[in-house]
Amino acid sequence: MTAAGADDQVTGSDITSQDTEAQQAGVNSPGTDDVLRAEHVSKGFGPVTALVDINLRLARGEILGLIGDNGAGKSTLLKILCGFQRPDSGRIVIDGQEVALKSVDHARSLGVDAVYQDLALINQLSVYHNMFLNRERVRWPLLSNRSMRAAAREYLDNMGVKIPSVDTQVANLSGGQRQAIAVARAVYSNAKILLLDEPLAAMGAREVALILDLIRDLKGRGDVSIIVIAHNYGQVLEICDRVNLLQHGRITLDKRSGDTSVQELNDIVVAEYRRALEERQRSA
Repeated sequence: MTAAGADDQVTGSDITSQDTEAQQAGVNSPGTDDVLRAEHVSKGFGPVTALVDINLRLARGEILGLIGDNGAGKSTLLKILCGFQRPDSGRIVIDGQEVALKSVDHARSLGVDAVYQDLALINQLSVYHNMFLNRERVRWPLLSNRSMRAAAREYLDNMGVKIPSVDTQVANLSGGQRQAIAVARAVYSNAKILLLDEPLAAMGAREVALILDLIRDLKGRGDVSIIVIAHNYGQVLEICDRVNLLQHGRITLDKRSGDTSVQELNDIVVAEYRRALEERQRSA
C-alpha cells in the first residue's frame, strides 16, 4: 500500500462551498451507540489534501456504505481508521474512548480490522493455513495443523462459506471464495469493526452474491459493525443501513439507505462532473 494513492489526491482548490455547507449542516452527528467515530479528521501529503474535517460515525451492528469518485479520499480514510496512517488532525473514538492508533496491529488489538482488494492471502498455502496466517496454532515444535484445519472448517461453515476442502490451495479458488476467506479470517480474529475496501470489485454475479450474503449474515450476528467501500450504488443501497458520500476529501451526504436512491447519488456525482468541466472550460 502506498502512502497516498492517486485515487486519494485532491487539492485544496477543489473543495467547494457546497461541501462546507454540508459539513456545517450537521452531517454525521454522533449517536449514543456509536462503536466508531472519526471527528474533524484531516490528512494531507505535502501540497496534496486528501481529507478535510471528516466527521464519520458507525453505530454498533451497522453497515455503512462509503462511496465517492476516485480521488475522493476513501482509501486514505480507511487507512487512518485501521491504523496504517495517522491523521494530521482530529481524533478517533472507539467504544467511547479516544485512541491514537499507532499501527495496524494496535488497531486490531482494539477490534478494528481491514480487508483490502489484494486480500493478503498466500496462493501457495491452503485455505486453513491462510485462515491462521501470522497467528498459527503451535504444538511445540510443530504447527498444530489438525487443530487449525478443524477450526477453519468450523469457522467457514458457521459463516455459510462453501469451500470444498480447507486443504485446497487458495490459488485454486474463485475471487468470491478468496474474499470470503479474508473476511472470515478478520471476523474470527475478534474483529468488531470490519473495514472492507472494494470487496465486490471485478467479480461476477455469483461471486458478488456470495459476498453480499456473507455481509448480510455478519449483520445478522449483530456483533460486527462494517464499513464498505464500493462503487456500485445499487449494491451499496441493498446491503447498507446508511450511506456516506465523499467528495474532495469531505463527507457531503449522510443518509439512511431507504432515504436515498441510485438516481439521487448519480445526480450528485454527475453535477460534480459538470462543475469540474465548466471550471476547466473557464480556465482554458
